[in-house]
Amino acid sequence: MADIVITEFMDEAAVGRLVRVHDTLYDPKLVDDPAALHDHLTSARALIVRNRTQVRETLLSMGPKLRVVGRLGVGLDNIDVVACKARSISVIPATGANDLSVAEYVITSALMLLRSAFLRTADVVAGEWPRQSMMGRELAGKTIGLIGYGSIAREVAWRAHMMGMQIVAYDPYLMADHPGWQIARNVSLDAVLELSDVVSLHTPLTDATRNIINDEALSRMKPDAILINAARGGIVDEAALAEALKAGRLGGAALDVFETEPLTAEAGATFKGLENLVLTPHIAGVTGESNERVSHLIADKVLEALGSKA
Repeated sequence: MADIVITEFMDEAAVGRLVRVHDTLYDPKLVDDPAALHDHLTSARALIVRNRTQVRETLLSMGPKLRVVGRLGVGLDNIDVVACKARSISVIPATGANDLSVAEYVITSALMLLRSAFLRTADVVAGEWPRQSMMGRELAGKTIGLIGYGSIAREVAWRAHMMGMQIVAYDPYLMADHPGWQIARNVSLDAVLELSDVVSLHTPLTDATRNIINDEALSRMKPDAILINAARGGIVDEAALAEALKAGRLGGAALDVFETEPLTAEAGATFKGLENLVLTPHIAGVTGESNERVSHLIADKVLEALGSKA
């Protein structure tokens, strides 16, 4: 029986390092087969997941020997950290390993939506040649507002600053003397919404942040502003966002995360017909390079937790 169980995709070289030292089961399809996963956990001392595997009390009870849960990413919404602590199970996220990928996703999305040209290939192919309606706007000189100012948001801020943007941010948990505030104005949530040409979300999903971007918040934003959510589904009221886009009360949006994941056809119908919208399947932090960094970091930490090296 496996000593290490991996339920979602991981860099093959990092998996190989684990296989050389421990009996390791790597099956990215296990996330969709709870019964099989529960069977394999009987002897496992380590479990490695991404964001879809729900590490709750039921699953933990199936793994009496578990000592460590490695998270191939940073958010812990899918892991009951309190229940793990009660069982003396270490929870290890890949802190910092995909910051760059998410930051590049945010900047790219802002560029695409402000410029407005990159979503209309079909019009050009059809011979419409819509130059005037595709002129768009520049990033330089605009204001980006960051809701949450953790490490990923600060990566975004640095890149935005280098591209000539003004930066405002809201984060009640970051000390006022943190070096990150040297390039960003520390303002209220309302000020971020009202001042920003681009609003990017960087908070965990909690009771306090659920639907923090609702109809009222959207009404405070500039009518041509861009909203980007590469943080967590549930922070944005998706129905309210769709209505704002349809009514022309918002310039555009990019969503990489959703309240329902994977996004079903039924849930996705909320966004049908919207042209000023970019939807991606929770991949902002997943590039070839970040997958290697995340995977090897977690391999290192899991091996260390199990008292071995490779």
